[in-house]
Amino acid sequence: MLEGKHGEAKAVAMRLLVTLGEIFEAERMVPVNSVQVSGVSFKTIGEPGLQYLEDLSNKGARSTINATTNPAGMDLRRWRRLGVPEHFAKKQLRIVSAFKKMKISTACTCIPYFAGNKPKLGAHIAWAESSAVTFANSVIGARTNREGGPGALASAIVGRTPLYGLHLSKNRKPTHIVNVESPVSSQLEYGALGYTIGERISQSVPLIDGLPRAPNLDELKALGAGMAAAGAVALYHVLGVTPEARNLREDDYRKLETITMGSKEIRETLEKLSTTTEFDHVCLGCPHMSLTELRNVATRVSGKKLKRPIWCFTSRNVHSQAQRKGYVNKITKAGGRVINDTCMVVAPLEEMDVHSVMTDSCKAAHYLPSLCKSKVALGTIDQIVDSST
Repeated sequence: MLEGKHGEAKAVAMRLLVTLGEIFEAERMVPVNSVQVSGVSFKTIGEPGLQYLEDLSNKGARSTINATTNPAGMDLRRWRRLGVPEHFAKKQLRIVSAFKKMKISTACTCIPYFAGNKPKLGAHIAWAESSAVTFANSVIGARTNREGGPGALASAIVGRTPLYGLHLSKNRKPTHIVNVESPVSSQLEYGALGYTIGERISQSVPLIDGLPRAPNLDELKALGAGMAAAGAVALYHVLGVTPEARNLREDDYRKLETITMGSKEIRETLEKLSTTTEFDHVCLGCPHMSLTELRNVATRVSGKKLKRPIWCFTSRNVHSQAQRKGYVNKITKAGGRVINDTCMVVAPLEEMDVHSVMTDSCKAAHYLPSLCKSKVALGTIDQIVDSST
């Protein structure tokens, strides 16, 4: 492939991966069976990214394995109703067409593990979206580095990735113990705990101990998303919960540096990330909402009328399940929307007349001010529904 015997597109992809391997001193390539590609929204990649994707697709680039895309910059079917400018939509649709031409699933979600792209424990994969990477490594127990969009795309084309970093067992061991000394009572607080950890020990592997109960999948999702947003944590362990933590012996972590965190640190993080108390929209789903999260919102707004719109961002796969169960209908009847394909962070909110947002996501609170020029209020789902009805 590197020599061009399998076409120009594979040669381009292999050159990129070989360069990465040389930079990180990888001994060899390793086959991968799952890829998640970032760099899908026109807002984040712009004209140069669009040209790169179209050029690669025209050179014959085609995915050889199960590969899905990160959120686009808009709901691909209902963008007009949501106020997305036409000039943006035309560019975004060209990006999606390029991915389709390359045989990459345009699932357009940051939770591919809930949308048909769930690797197995120990599998080598090449994922790019930061929160998905953390979930894959920590909760599923697959092995991936925090790939860039072009690197993940190259891996989809050739089915390989350089063997370095978190693909190696020696790099997956904990480097710090985080002792949580107070209850973590909501998904929002799990996100804030993760954000605080990411700030304190970026690019490390924390082992979290002291949680009063085993977190559920959505809480683990929020925990990892917070870490990935604030720092570059791509793998964490929760003692007795996550797959690789179950196999840890005390000798693996007994002598590690211990960091203690509690309600004070969580409160300070939430206060720092909240920049307003007034808001015009509610945006939930960063990372995308699971079926359980949509059920919770549907239950809370059922029979009520929203004073402010609640936008729920999720994948088409989860949306279809929620529709069959009646959750979408309940949210819509209350005056909310269930939106697919995009995320509040990579959508052109500032051009859609959205200027201040309430959310339950510390990841969203981190990115919205810089990417969307939006003010942010943070709250739990209960607080959000109460303030919107």
